[in-house]
Amino acid sequence: MRIEELQTPVPVIDYEIVRRNIRRLQDYCDQHRFKLRPHIKTHKLPFLAHEQCRAGAIGITVQKLGEAEAMVQAGMRDILITYNIVGAEKAERLANLTYFARVGVAIDNNVALETVAAASKRAAAPIDVLIEFESGGGRQGVQTPQEALDLAKEVVRRSGLQFKGLMTYPTSKGTGDFLTEALPLFEKADIPVEVISCGGTPTALESHSLAPLTELRVGTYIYNDRMMMAAGAASLGDCAFAIDATVVSRPTNDRAILDSGSKTLSSDLMPAGNEEGYGILPDYPEAVIASLKEEHGIVDLTKCAKRPEIGERVRIIPNHVCVVTNLHNQVHLHRDGEVLATLPVLLRGMTV
Repeated sequence: MRIEELQTPVPVIDYEIVRRNIRRLQDYCDQHRFKLRPHIKTHKLPFLAHEQCRAGAIGITVQKLGEAEAMVQAGMRDILITYNIVGAEKAERLANLTYFARVGVAIDNNVALETVAAASKRAAAPIDVLIEFESGGGRQGVQTPQEALDLAKEVVRRSGLQFKGLMTYPTSKGTGDFLTEALPLFEKADIPVEVISCGGTPTALESHSLAPLTELRVGTYIYNDRMMMAAGAASLGDCAFAIDATVVSRPTNDRAILDSGSKTLSSDLMPAGNEEGYGILPDYPEAVIASLKEEHGIVDLTKCAKRPEIGERVRIIPNHVCVVTNLHNQVHLHRDGEVLATLPVLLRGMTV
């Protein structure tokens, strides 16, 4: 079967581009002696996680326990959870994971530490702990090097836990500034920092110049998307994931309707100051997917010299591929348009 025979809207993945993207970043990490730990939130596919590890990745990164549990069942044996785990029920689930894989977690507060410490009491092996610090992302993370050191001291004195190092997202100049101040504090306290884990596809290939990291965590690089193109981290030829859609209506000369709305493309827009719309149509670059209803994509054709016709099949590169992946039950892997496999998105919707 060819992808043109698949009913739309449908997510399709170019396997050769995926393999090229995996190889490019692995080569970069090998060159700079970084360990690569890909974040699987982008593809949510055990098949591709194994591809990344076969290429040289040391393990994977996940955001939620549910993702870790599914990946363990699929044979992953080294998993880092980069999210504060809080509560007795989650402590039990975390402990259970240690019977099947080496497990690490990131924390930035004492409540999360208590959860991980509780898990360690019934775990099959010590749980690795990283302290997350904030370096420009405006999300979670301790705010000062002293806070990082104080939390690390609490980890060190807990049996069943192994303090491994520090982590952050995204990698930025602020990352290097934080570490310049933090690492001497840890050295003075005689607490080894074995791992410095940084993340983010937009700056991935600049990481060596931004911070003294030992481990790189990235996700979107495997597919890339319109946001990565806008950030200068990818070209159109690096985008492996697309939505194939069909023009189902042309109400006016300047407007086309696609069978792909917010349930297919998500509602994510580009960051302020970047291109408008909900994705790009490579064959109609002047077209703008101006708005979405749940099942309708409204395309503004005003600037187009060439315009798609009713019944025509079009390709869409989404703004933010990670969210789009989570909207679909399955994806179709192809080479030069020939369908190689239909893969269930096993980790779809795992939010706990």
